[in-house]
Amino acid sequence: MSNPLKKLASQTAIYGLPTIIGRLLSYLLTPLYTYNFSTGEYGVVTSAYAYVSFLLVLLTYGMETALFRFSQSEPDKQKVYTTSLISLFFSSTSFILLVFIFATPIAGSIRFTGHPEYVIWFAIILGTDAFAAVPFAKLREQGKAKRFAFVKTVNICVYVGLNLFFILFCRNVSPDSFLKPFVDLVYNPKIGIGYIFISNLIASIVTLVLLSPEILKVRYVFDSPLWKKMMRYALPLLIAGLAGMVNETLDRILLTHMLPEKEAMSQTGIYGACYKVSIIMTIFIQTFRFAAEPFFFSHSTEKDATKTYADIMKYFVIVCSLIFLGTMLNIHWIQYFAGSAAFRTGISVVPILLMANFCLGIYYNQSIWYKLTGQTHYGALLAIFGAVITIVLNIYWIPRIGYMGCAWATLICYASMMVASYFMGNKHYPVNYDLKRILGYMGLSVTLYGLSTFIHTGSAGLNLVLNNLLLLGFIALVLKIEVKNFRKLT
Repeated sequence: MSNPLKKLASQTAIYGLPTIIGRLLSYLLTPLYTYNFSTGEYGVVTSAYAYVSFLLVLLTYGMETALFRFSQSEPDKQKVYTTSLISLFFSSTSFILLVFIFATPIAGSIRFTGHPEYVIWFAIILGTDAFAAVPFAKLREQGKAKRFAFVKTVNICVYVGLNLFFILFCRNVSPDSFLKPFVDLVYNPKIGIGYIFISNLIASIVTLVLLSPEILKVRYVFDSPLWKKMMRYALPLLIAGLAGMVNETLDRILLTHMLPEKEAMSQTGIYGACYKVSIIMTIFIQTFRFAAEPFFFSHSTEKDATKTYADIMKYFVIVCSLIFLGTMLNIHWIQYFAGSAAFRTGISVVPILLMANFCLGIYYNQSIWYKLTGQTHYGALLAIFGAVITIVLNIYWIPRIGYMGCAWATLICYASMMVASYFMGNKHYPVNYDLKRILGYMGLSVTLYGLSTFIHTGSAGLNLVLNNLLLLGFIALVLKIEVKNFRKLT
């Protein structure tokens, strides 16, 4: 593998450390929630974070990618950074103030009636996280992966630590314990799932404090003409991002509104818990994106850029195929992370969601064509195309088959976007992807999973051994085919 790919692999590993740790710990927190709260209560958590994902895209409005783009083209990188920072400061502050004023009606409209405090807490979380997005983007642009990883890791540790403290320790402390008076001072059982949100709030504030050197130790300049140029570049990305969040999170929001109220939060909770089982694919994709986006921009002027992008896609598909196959061949024990039997009733959505996110990851790889060529409006059109599919299929399927409709709609949406982006990219920024191997690895992983469903020996242990022999066979075949390319890594 060439030196640029080595650098990308290294950066992915560093950026991935906090992401992998955070996602895995979040994965491990899922049974903490699902074994301590009902499906309906966990449905509130799932619904809340669906809104957060959507609003965070709105509040960052494409400024991260605009920072990468204009840091390459503008002579004064510091001005690009401070202009972005000031813009996000005022938009985030305005959002927090508006939500404070209208917290009660907002809570009622999203079925959080009686809990306006949830809305207020999330307003602060969203405002601080949106503002922090630019300092994080600056660290990525400067290649300061270790600093980025440190701050992210502290955020994760605070969040997870507080969850364990409130839900595992305080909730179960013995009345006879000498620590009971202290617990009574800091813990109120009536808050319940609210402690998940409080933990997030504190972690977000700590993160902002840790980023204070990147925020305070700069000479602030707001360049209005530059800001307008950045916004013209970023707004199509905002539209694409919002449409993307429709594709990613609208299903959970619609579940809470399109089903009878008593059933809605329960189904949302089941779907949210089982969605977490497919999180390993999401971990890798998010980790890859943190490192890949600045890498793609910085490498775009190299002569072998398109060949490098094609190689990256192939290796990306190999890793995602391993993740899909490894998860599904071990689903018999992995499913217990979803929670109690009530939550595991939805485990059949996992292979569908894994393959959906596989397609999304390929789409993210392809999306570099419209970002490098400055044609970000195509990204918006593709995302809107996917959003239309998501909305139509969810509205049709949710009343009929509940959360299974959400899963199938997600797969069809991302697969359609992937195919459409490939053909559009070939026209505007051709990359000679190795389709034979890419489709071969994807198809083989699905085929082996299909074969595993026919393995019924009567022994769970023997089934597990045979399933993982299939996984080892896949790995051996990949190594045999790619051995020459893998040697270039050393």
